[in-house]
Amino acid sequence: MPISKDAIKKIAEDIGVSVDELTASGLLAFLHEKRRKVILERLEILDRYDVASAVELENRIRNGEIDEHPAWDDLILLENLEAAIAVIDEDIKTVQKSA
Repeated sequence: MPISKDAIKKIAEDIGVSVDELTASGLLAFLHEKRRKVILERLEILDRYDVASAVELENRIRNGEIDEHPAWDDLILLENLEAAIAVIDEDIKTVQKSA
């Protein structure tokens, strides 16, 4: 449900900040929380295979130290999560520069 501009303006006034500051702070909080969740999911995969990186997981799969299934699927997910973290980091920088 979209929030009206009037509601945003009222909230900004209630807490003593500008609408722009409220918007930037809200975006940053959202992005940081999203980043935290993605990192947590990434760490769960790394922990599952007792590895420190996607590269190590791939090497251990190729060497036969870890069964291919479902490790290959998890490796793809891990790489996607790492890419998502990079995108979120760029978005955070964008908001910080424009705030």
